[in-house]
Amino acid sequence: MSAAVETFVGALSAVSLDNVFNPYADRCPLHDRTDAPHCRQRNLVMSLNTAIDLKVRTVWIARDLGYRGGRRTGLALTDEVHLDSYSSLFQGLPVEKATNGPAVGERTATVIWQMLQRLAEPVFLWNVFPLHPHEPDEPMSNRCHTKRERQTCARFLHEIMDLLQPETVIAIGGDAHRAVDELGIEATQVRHPSYGGQNTFIAQIEEAYALPPARTPDLFTLPA
Repeated sequence: MSAAVETFVGALSAVSLDNVFNPYADRCPLHDRTDAPHCRQRNLVMSLNTAIDLKVRTVWIARDLGYRGGRRTGLALTDEVHLDSYSSLFQGLPVEKATNGPAVGERTATVIWQMLQRLAEPVFLWNVFPLHPHEPDEPMSNRCHTKRERQTCARFLHEIMDLLQPETVIAIGGDAHRAVDELGIEATQVRHPSYGGQNTFIAQIEEAYALPPARTPDLFTLPA
């Protein structure tokens, strides 16, 4: 286990900002298990160590954690519905659900994992702002992080780059690409799959990884 990874997760867990949920330190009184922050820390530590061991060559970066996804799992672009898929992508990594009740899904994560399951290699997922920003007094809401918040956490994105040394960085959405560019990291921009961008995102990922286009079922032709 990498001491650098332990130090990284420890430092991330120590970040405290107004109207920001830190899944590696904070516990949601409505949904979280008692040990939820430690569970999410373990998920991240295992993921980073495994990504280093596997020499993951690509990092996908989105904007910030959402309340139905990374806030609950501690894993970027990953909801609870896709924890098994995440485990498979990283060769059986024993990531755990940190909340009580049924698994919760997220629309963006569904499209992201639709594509990740078509790849023949693991990809490390991260966010420019690796915590969950929410509106004041509305913990179950999403908002864009501020420039000050981004600057506070900029070191973590740079450390991810240092730890993984990826060949390619893909920024998902214009907000993520502008923020990554501001931090001096070169990235290829793809369309965010939400707000009508799903088909463009899929086509851009197919092109980036030289994947054959997904076949759309013909509902009007009977099978032979």
